[in-house]
Amino acid sequence: MSTPPLLRVVHAIDALNEFVGRGVAWLTLIMVLVTFTVVLLRYGFNLGWIAMQESITYMHAAVFMLGAGYTLLHDGHVRVDIFYRGMAPKRKAAIDLFGALFLLLPTFLFLIWASWDYVADSWAVQEASAETGGIPYRYLLKSVILLMAGLMILQGLSQALRSLLILLGRIEPVVEPMHEEV
Repeated sequence: MSTPPLLRVVHAIDALNEFVGRGVAWLTLIMVLVTFTVVLLRYGFNLGWIAMQESITYMHAAVFMLGAGYTLLHDGHVRVDIFYRGMAPKRKAAIDLFGALFLLLPTFLFLIWASWDYVADSWAVQEASAETGGIPYRYLLKSVILLMAGLMILQGLSQALRSLLILLGRIEPVVEPMHEEV
């Protein structure tokens, strides 16, 4: 049996967010090492560099914003699932489809619309840190807002397509085993 074309799209989007999420996860290790270095240099040797301190903020922003699609892929976002948890897989698919189409996608399309000029203005002036010795690429940091929204839109489309395929009976829903809450 061949893979439905929409399912190939779903797998491609999932693979992209998996790749990006695993990649930015390494920034957490780098962030810890840079933070350790900043503290060691500051208190051990009375040395410091603004750019090194700012890089921690840049990495932190990248981890959260670029990891958002990965988190959605793995159903890791906070959800109040008092009712959802016990629902049948097709009903969950219907709720996921509705949520993706009418909540997630409009929210992130609005985010792109609302932040486009903010990011474009930053690029226009090649915005840099306001601090002397800071990172001269603040416009790249602001661009991550658009990247996050794009990755979330793609993952929302993946979720919507997967839900639609489940509702149409083209693929079987993944049934997760029930686990005890601690």
